[in-house]
Amino acid sequence: MSGWNSVGGIGARQFRCGHCGFNVANDKGYHHNDPNRRIYVCPNCDKPTYFYAGSLQLPGVVPGNEVEHLPADLASLYKEARNCCGIGAYTASVLASRKMLMNIAVQQGAKEGLKFIEYVDHLAATGFIPPNGRGWVDHIRRKGNEATHEIALMSQADAEELIAFTEMLLKFIYEFPARVPPAPAP
Repeated sequence: MSGWNSVGGIGARQFRCGHCGFNVANDKGYHHNDPNRRIYVCPNCDKPTYFYAGSLQLPGVVPGNEVEHLPADLASLYKEARNCCGIGAYTASVLASRKMLMNIAVQQGAKEGLKFIEYVDHLAATGFIPPNGRGWVDHIRRKGNEATHEIALMSQADAEELIAFTEMLLKFIYEFPARVPPAPAP
């Protein structure tokens, strides 16, 4: 690797690791002849994180939180949306968040092949959108439609907002109901 020097002291840095999510600090890593380029090794997971010009971090920290009790395909799609945002692929993240609405609706009994609005209507009609939640589900749909059907690129704020809304919907449908203890036997 041209310009990179072996592991050594490169100056201490605190960061949230994009691999394991831990807040860490380290002064060991690889430095480049260009003083704006550094690779720090996470002391928790031992994986590399690249920094450029002090602010760009790859992999970046993914927004949102883990959601428990998701079906495997939804867990994978939610992770994809979060990871896309973590690497700066904001339009792809918005598209994945939009796609989650369709996948959730099918998981909850909607037929495949419906128009997209029909998936949202199914979630609303069957009680899978919480009270006062139709507005943010429609926001996911509208932003996703914008990313799908228009030339506009989505921003980091767009992607993070949709991940937050999607996370709440997933928690409402999957995580919170699974946390309710079973009723005692009569």
